[in-house]
Amino acid sequence: NRDLVETMDKEILSKLKGLVSKPKEWANFNSYLEELINQQYRTMEQSDNMIAVHRAQGSIYTLRRLQKLRDEVLK
Repeated sequence: NRDLVETMDKEILSKLKGLVSKPKEWANFNSYLEELINQQYRTMEQSDNMIAVHRAQGSIYTLRRLQKLRDEVLK
């Protein structure tokens, strides 16, 4: 079952090579992700609700993973 998941992951990642291999587009995408991360940090700073803080933390985690997508696709 694990082999099937790894094969599926490789197939999906290979389809993303066009996105990550264009430096200008990738830089623009990363700038967009960075702005979204900054918004989540502001949410955490201004919130007095721990649920909202946890959601923002989860969003930041996911956005950081997207920033690492290029390395994962090209390895």
